[in-house]
Amino acid sequence: MDSSLIHPSLPAAAGVGYKPQHFADIRRNAAPIAWLEIHAENYMGDGGRPLAQLRALAQDFAISVHGVGLSIGGDAPLDSDHLARLKTLCDWLQPASFSEHLAWSTHDGAFLNDLLPLPYTQATLARVCEHIDHLQTSLGRQMLLENPSSYLAFAETTLTEADFLAQIVRRTGCGLLLDVNNVYISSVNQATDPYDYLHSFPLHAVGEIHLGGHEADAGDHGAPLLIDSHSRAVADAVWKLYTHTIHLAGAKPTLIEWDNDVPDWPVLQSEATLVEQILAAARAEQSAKGAAA
Repeated sequence: MDSSLIHPSLPAAAGVGYKPQHFADIRRNAAPIAWLEIHAENYMGDGGRPLAQLRALAQDFAISVHGVGLSIGGDAPLDSDHLARLKTLCDWLQPASFSEHLAWSTHDGAFLNDLLPLPYTQATLARVCEHIDHLQTSLGRQMLLENPSSYLAFAETTLTEADFLAQIVRRTGCGLLLDVNNVYISSVNQATDPYDYLHSFPLHAVGEIHLGGHEADAGDHGAPLLIDSHSRAVADAVWKLYTHTIHLAGAKPTLIEWDNDVPDWPVLQSEATLVEQILAAARAEQSAKGAAA
């Protein structure tokens, strides 16, 4: 655990995942958005319009960098070329936060275009911690690790997901990105209670929250199956779970994540407005408790 690492500093307010088609709209009227998130792999080039737009936005907004290609849970060491490009991006952008997924996406030199789950065992725990230590040392900053959306459970798993994440935090000093939509998806797919999950989750380590939409399907035997698609508005059940999360943890930086079938800017603004309403209620509740004390 390195106390010299730069730690995340996003505002406890609503953010959205940045898409280039919204650049002009954001410059014209961003309210109530306080920060933006980008996918790291889209900004690892040497120049051009994407980097020029990002530099302009970084003058007005806190920027969160979200990685999707490091394969933190993979068997192989982290890809040194990928890590070097990521460091170059973070060094000039100086983002308010960096995050990655608890997943793997590489095997035997091949890159798989998906974020795949891993068993929660002591061996996996050691490997993930080793990768996070390497990453944090290389970047000189604390990372946030995101909980996955799950579609199956591994027979060899010996730790709950919440305990697995808590042990990673204790060993590496990383923070967590709590994706509430992923919590809900996993609970439906595996027939568990999402509220029990939240009560066992190390909420003190959460530096960012994600909300997104999902698709409803059915498994081979007709059981409900939810797919983490990021292609629609946040579901009512996820809003309810998010409200409970904020009640437990207090106001946290919260992202509306919409990556596919991306809507017009006013739709994202309306989703972010709902976030701000929930955060405002949490702030008021906290102030009332402070006054009563």
